[in-house]
Amino acid sequence: MDQRENIPSWDEYFIGLAKYVAIRSKDPVTQVGAVIVASDHRILSLGYNGAPKGMSDEEMPWGKTSDNPLETKYPYVAHAEANAIANYKGSGRDLEGGSIYVTLFPCNQCAIQIVGRGIKNIYYEKIKNEDRWDVQASKRILDNAGVKYYQISQSNDIVIPVGKPAYQSENQEAKTRKLVPENNNKK
Repeated sequence: MDQRENIPSWDEYFIGLAKYVAIRSKDPVTQVGAVIVASDHRILSLGYNGAPKGMSDEEMPWGKTSDNPLETKYPYVAHAEANAIANYKGSGRDLEGGSIYVTLFPCNQCAIQIVGRGIKNIYYEKIKNEDRWDVQASKRILDNAGVKYYQISQSNDIVIPVGKPAYQSENQEAKTRKLVPENNNKK
């Protein structure tokens, strides 16, 4: 028997995973995912744009505009790249020389963190507002530090079913688990 054909390349696999990670974002407008990978293709960390650890997503504003800038998402949302870097708990040596796959080109602040952790390659799906100052600053930072960046266009869409598990029969109900303990009484 021959092996299966049409297996995604590593780049297609990791950018597809970043797209899947992005669906965890609660941002109603822009969902971004990031996957940090060691040079030997080991997945080191994942992140998506959202509230920083310890801050409730439900408590923060998600709007883009307001007369009061404190009532917009911008002062509070951590970008996918920043969350992936913050979520990484291993040796910093694993990040050095590694790659990050992101669904959206990094801003200048994320570029600073990527450079600071020694990540050498960025693979991204889209770039938004390429002529904007922060994107230009990001490119300047990355170029100066010798970080390479590549736009990836997937040759075929990867469809990941998120409904009923494949092993569940039509007449079998899904078993669910409560994520909040029942004795969690708020006063």
